[in-house]
Amino acid sequence: MLPESHVVTISRFLVDQERSHPDATGNFTDLLTDIALAAKIIGREVNKAGLVDILGRVGAENVHGEEQQKLDVFANEVIYKAMDHTGLLACMASEESEGFMAIPDKFPAGDYVLLFDPLDGSSNIDVNVSIGTIFSIHDKISEGERGTLEDCLQAGSQQVAAGYILYGSSTMLVYTTGAGVHGFTLDPSIGEFILSHPDMRIPDPPVKVYSVNEAYYDRWSRGQKNLVNHLKTEAGFGSRYIGSMVADVHRTLLTGGLFMYPSDALNPRGKLRLLYEAAPLGMILEQAGGRASHGSGPLLDVVPEELHQRTPVYIGSAELVDMAEGYLRSDSEI
Repeated sequence: MLPESHVVTISRFLVDQERSHPDATGNFTDLLTDIALAAKIIGREVNKAGLVDILGRVGAENVHGEEQQKLDVFANEVIYKAMDHTGLLACMASEESEGFMAIPDKFPAGDYVLLFDPLDGSSNIDVNVSIGTIFSIHDKISEGERGTLEDCLQAGSQQVAAGYILYGSSTMLVYTTGAGVHGFTLDPSIGEFILSHPDMRIPDPPVKVYSVNEAYYDRWSRGQKNLVNHLKTEAGFGSRYIGSMVADVHRTLLTGGLFMYPSDALNPRGKLRLLYEAAPLGMILEQAGGRASHGSGPLLDVVPEELHQRTPVYIGSAELVDMAEGYLRSDSEI
């Protein structure tokens, strides 16, 4: 354990980072601090979910036709209420909401756009598997004081920051602003996120591990089947799949390997959401030295056409993502 004099809270870290940018206004620091506060509130409820009547479903469906969990609704509300009045945001969009979320007229609007998945992996809530929050931040690009749909529909390469909060055996916040990736672990005794993983880099060489839901094998393309067959029979890879994207990608970030959520016969455009899941996690892995692809090119180059657009995802060690693209390309050339 680090001596107390070496403890760096996320607030202190953000201020130190801000000092290296003389033209900084402090708004971005405030924005990330507010996200960290929302994460603490959500993490508190997640950790006591088995003790109170917050587990289970609310009987409604979200925009994707998926039954909403009680914690989904709670997390969505916490993030919105933590951010709507700050004067930092032009608008928001959430995986749980159909349209973009305007800042109420009674509050000032700012220059940033926040996109988020309030609780990724929520189907695992009732069985106590790690879940998480994913967020993406863009600059407002539209004219006028308040944001429009145009501000939300930006390519992942235009993100100014991205991050996730993992609610597991400990609560961890990982983020990037395009200059490296840093991880903070919540110390519940003082209620602060403490810098625990500075300058995170995906290991090279990576471990021989791939992560994909093989229950859908029969629905995959020939190239996807050939890729997985090669990994587990010829290359000697092991399989690790949690079923919560945040947890699977977090493990990939720490150990290397390849995370995949391919398209299939029932989901030809993929299953994961580009704006709320794929792009922010793709930015983090690329900033850590990895790669993110939609199977035939850079994931972060995709310009979304709608808020809830889906995409295939291949994220992890750069050489393995390259390999995946090669197998998928050879299939299309047959």
